Amino acid sequence: MFATTLFHPGMSKMTSAVLALIQKVLMVSGFVLLIALFGAHVGQAAFVEGLKSVLPKSLLVAEEEVDDEVDIAAEAKAQALSPRMRGALEYVSKRYHVSNAALQPIFATAEVAGRELRLDPLLIIAVIGVESGFNPLSQSVVGAQGLMQVMPRFHLDKLPSDAGALPFFDPLTNVQVGAKVLKESIHRYGGVEGGLQQFGGAINDPDRRYSSKVLAERQRLEQAAQRLRSA
Repeated sequence: MFATTLFHPGMSKMTSAVLALIQKVLMVSGFVLLIALFGAHVGQAAFVEGLKSVLPKSLLVAEEEVDDEVDIAAEAKAQALSPRMRGALEYVSKRYHVSNAALQPIFATAEVAGRELRLDPLLIIAVIGVESGFNPLSQSVVGAQGLMQVMPRFHLDKLPSDAGALPFFDPLTNVQVGAKVLKESIHRYGGVEGGLQQFGGAINDPDRRYSSKVLAERQRLEQAAQRLRSA
């Protein structure tokens, strides 16, 4: 009685039809996939490609997404950190209470950027430590953002073409842009100390306290790297 009151007879027929259709689709899809697997096993690549044309587009999109994930993983393995950077990462993880997994892509980006710009990657890491303490969402009162506290309004031209929304809060984009800013500052002000002072907005400080702080952190990173290599 309750079921009769709750479901209209027409609704029951429609539900039965939908379920039957779903069952047929699943059976056909399973049959096609089995044939595809057999074709792949015996090396009939052309046959498998032909079957792709009859598969639902959603399945093909899912397959492409899996392939992209595999490519990203392969690229990450190809960019394994050098022993020097691994030692520095262990130090940073303990000092700033950040997991190794979260730090690894940041260090990898710093290493790649340092190689491309001919800039010591440990100097980049030291700047991150001083500027944000490895907090990617850090923002100063004057609007500097992210790991390296980049000023967005001055450096939009340095963003990569594939930068997403809020790019300066993206850790890897921030490191890429920040490293370019740092390199420009060093070149413009005649050396590392002067460049660091300008980068930190302290160009008029005669005591160069900002650059001293960054270079002291860089030295600690170097010592941590040497300890790992000698262990």
